[in-house]
Amino acid sequence: MMWLLRFIFFALIIFATYSMIKYLLNPKRKLELAHEQKRFYFLDDPNNVRKNFLLTYKGVLFEGEKYLGTTENAFDVVSIFIWPRSTVALKGLVREDFLFIEKKIREHYSSAKIDWKSPVKEFLENRQLPENPK
Repeated sequence: MMWLLRFIFFALIIFATYSMIKYLLNPKRKLELAHEQKRFYFLDDPNNVRKNFLLTYKGVLFEGEKYLGTTENAFDVVSIFIWPRSTVALKGLVREDFLFIEKKIREHYSSAKIDWKSPVKEFLENRQLPENPK
């Protein structure tokens, strides 16, 4: 009887340790933590083109949709559409922030053309012209 209780206790400790390690190494938890801390984090499954990637930057969560196509040498991701999950969270971001995000995406998908969905697309296309001096 005593050995059975010891075995159950030992199994419980192993299960708790395993669960804690899985929790700490979970990529979605890392994304949520980076989102709360307003840091950059890129969550992607590069082997699954059908699965969208998520990234967070300065407290804004973005989602990107990948499209497969042909490059000079192979089939690869050739087009990416990216959009913010919440447009309200974009407050305070500047053009350089979006260029930084594009740079980080290009580190993973160098041959992809990156297109932003509205309203970021319009923001990036809108070039501020200097005022005419009078």
